[in-house]
This record gives sequence, structure tokens and C-alpha cells, in this order.
Amino acid sequence: MSLKINRLEIENVKRIKAVKLEPTKNGLTVIGGNNRQGKTSILDSIAWVLGGEKYRPSNPQREGSVIPPNLQIIMSNGLVVERKGKNSSLKVTDPNGGKGGQQLLDEFVEQLAIDLPKFMNSTSKEKANTLLQIIGVGPQLKVLEQKETELYNKRHAMGQVMDQKEKYAKEQVYYPDVPKDLISASDLIKQQQEILAKNGENNRKRDKAEKIQENIYLMNRQIMQTQETLKAIQEKLEKENAELALLNDDLATAKKSLIDLQDESTEELENNINNIDAINQKIRSNLDKEKAEDDALQYKQQYSKLSAEIDEVRKAKADLLNNAELPLPGLTVDDGDLLYNGSKWDGMSSADQLKVATAIVRKLNPKCGFVLLDKLEQMDLQTLTEFGSWLEQEDLQAIATRVSTGGECSIIIDDGYVLGDEVSSIKEEVATINTNQWKEGQF
Repeated sequence: MSLKINRLEIENVKRIKAVKLEPTKNGLTVIGGNNRQGKTSILDSIAWVLGGEKYRPSNPQREGSVIPPNLQIIMSNGLVVERKGKNSSLKVTDPNGGKGGQQLLDEFVEQLAIDLPKFMNSTSKEKANTLLQIIGVGPQLKVLEQKETELYNKRHAMGQVMDQKEKYAKEQVYYPDVPKDLISASDLIKQQQEILAKNGENNRKRDKAEKIQENIYLMNRQIMQTQETLKAIQEKLEKENAELALLNDDLATAKKSLIDLQDESTEELENNINNIDAINQKIRSNLDKEKAEDDALQYKQQYSKLSAEIDEVRKAKADLLNNAELPLPGLTVDDGDLLYNGSKWDGMSSADQLKVATAIVRKLNPKCGFVLLDKLEQMDLQTLTEFGSWLEQEDLQAIATRVSTGGECSIIIDDGYVLGDEVSSIKEEVATINTNQWKEGQF
């Protein structure tokens, strides 16, 4: 069960002359008044009574008063906490009459609850660390964030190289009409020599065919010359006819071979040999472009892989926070910053900042059921009402100050007193009590 303040009495502290207050158990108790009337002095007094000597004001005794400060707070569990006398010594009494000290108060008094500006003025990183501390996921989230940072930096470097590779590949000239591999001059010359040798063999065959044709021509002339003496030389004629038949066979064979003969041109090879440097330059350009495109593709694939890993880490972070018991819906931590409904601290409204701070402080020590809030004039009346409803819903007690004398104020402080019908009687009662105590030497 969380402890709250049931009643407080303050006399002669800073600007306070005499104030009695019974705060609302759940919700918002607004202490109103104009400036320099003692509103903040009430919060400082509560912090001093419950928080210890480190919250003691530098000049706690009201200026112009000879009576030392007198403070008393009664908690919801019946615990009575007092500071009075010349040294303002602490006295803690439980409902059974037992005595205690600051150690007992520290069990249920959350330091940030009585010193909320300390949290409000901390950095975004410090606020986030406070939240992670109370929900118990700080170490795991730190590991995930370090991994995410490493992957992000690696992907960023990979992306820069990838962009350079893609840019370089686009700048390269490509020639689609050249071979894919570099041309060798010796290979071209060898191919040329092979073709020339083949063409030479064809020429020899042509020469042989022409020679045979010439022999046939001569033989025909000789036959014509010898026909007149055919009978005399019949035997010779038969022999020559036989030779002629053989020659005709050879000619037919030779002509059949000539039909299949086809000379190949060396013009392309000669042009390639003459332009080998220019062609090879184009081929090298194509190879460079293909290599650049392949490099860019490799880096793009690695970039995508790193992006997937980063997404996995971010999902793990989100799951870690979603499964944690957060003090306020919409509250989370991203990249070391505290976020509420997607906004960082400096992007939140003043009302949201107070709500977030109050929720976190409550979570730090669930035994502490109250929080002190100064300068609540930053909230408009509608927001103030909504904030009060939220406090009631959360079973929280807030004692706050506001520069105002309107109806939203629970009490009005005027010149160190509570403004109201009983002001004059309180002043008189306090003056009488203080005078008697001073005379009796109680101070």
C-alpha cells in the first residue's frame, strides 16, 4: 500500500507564517496565490520534513520571526513526522508510540517525488535510463542498441561503397558489337596464316586442273593431226584414247573437287589486326562495366542483408519494451531517448511532461503515493482537470502550486497564511501559542 499525506502543519518556515492543510487523498491539491506569498515554501517544507537534511532550506526560519520553524506531517498510516525546536530536530512516531528516524522515512519517500525538478531537468538519456532501470530491461536493451548501432554503421559504409560502385558502373561506356574476350594479335595472325595456306592449296588444285585442261587441248589437236594416218597408227590411237579416257576421269574428279572449293576472306582478320588496340580497348571497357555492375550487385545484396538484421534487432527491442511493465501507456525508449506517444521530451506538452515524470517517479518507489509539483500555472484549466482525473485514476496524491486565486485552487496562500474565513483566528491562535512557548523556553 502506498503512503500519502493526511495532514500537514507548517509555522515560520521561509515565507510561511502558519498553514494547516489536509490534501486530497487521491488527485490534485492545488495551492494557489500570487507570487511571493509562500506557495513554494509549503513544498520546500514537506521536502525538508520527509526528505532529510539535504532538503533543509539555507535560511529555513521566516524572516522577522524569533520563533524557530515548526513542522508536522501525519501520513496515511498514522506515522507522525515532526521538525521543531532550535535545531529543527527530526522526530518520527508510529501509531503505537514507537520512535524512528530518517531511515524509516527513506523506505517510502521517493527522492524524486519531493524533488521532481531533478528529474524534469535531467537529460533525455538520463530520463530514459531511469525508466529502463525501473522496468528492468536496461542491460538487455543496451546490448541490442549496441548491436543495432554496429549494424547500422556497417550498412552505412556498405551503402556508400555500393553507391560508388553503381555510379562507376553507370559511367562506363559499353560496346555491344565487340567480342566479350580480349583479342590476341598472334591468334589473329595464326588464323590468317591458316586461311592463306588453305587458299594456297586451293590455288594449286586450280593450277593442276588448268594444266590437265591444257593437256586435253593439246591431245585433241594431236588426235586431229593423226586421224589422217589413223590406220597406220591405230595401235597408237587406241593407246592415246585410253590415256585420254584416263585424263577425262581425272578431269571429272578434279572438277567435282572444284565445286566444293570456296575461298575464305581474310579482310575481317586484317581489319581486326589493324584495329586490335581499339577493339581491345572497347572489350576492356565492357569488362570494366560488367565488373562494376557485379560489384555493385554484391554490395547491394550485403546492404539488404544488413537491413534485415537491423530490422530484427529493432523488433527485438520493441518486443523487449512491449513485454515490460511500463508505468504509462504510450511510454517507451528508442535509441536511448524517452518517448511518449511518439514524442521526445522536448516535443511533449508541459502537461504530458508532468504526467510522464509523475508516472516514472511513482514506479521508482510504489510505496510513495504522493508527489510535489511546483508552478502548475503552465497547465490550462481543462488540462489541469484532466491531470487531476488521471491522478485519481492512478491512486496518486499530488500537492502542487499555481499562481492563481481561481476556483481550481484548493487553498489560497496570502502573506504566509491560508486565505479564508478563519485567517484572523488562526493568526491570533498562532501568535498566542508562539508567544507562550517562547516565554516557557520551549524554543
